[in-house]
Amino acid sequence: MTQETNDTNEYSDESFWQKVKLFAKKAGREVIDNALCLYYAAKRPDTPKWAKTVIFGALAYFIAPIDAIPDLTPILGYTDDLGALAAALAMVSMYVDDNVKNQAAEKSAAWFD
Repeated sequence: MTQETNDTNEYSDESFWQKVKLFAKKAGREVIDNALCLYYAAKRPDTPKWAKTVIFGALAYFIAPIDAIPDLTPILGYTDDLGALAAALAMVSMYVDDNVKNQAAEKSAAWFD
């Protein structure tokens, strides 16, 4: 898989997919669905740079090994990630169309259905 980085070099496709594959079940479907929607929205050619910056910032936080609430903390571990992803999703929701939602749902189904 090719590596794509944002301006701060904190996000990479490889790190994103590794985190999703390793922690999908533990993070929960809502976290993963939000992350996948953001990921696929960022891949749209018509998503502007400002929106991609918001998206990659949230995804970088999601894949970061150190965050506000450690991901290994039972129950609360992914709540901060969910908050960051949900806030980013709200900001760029106009770029999350049916195609993006379908791509995310198909990928998510591989881990949860």
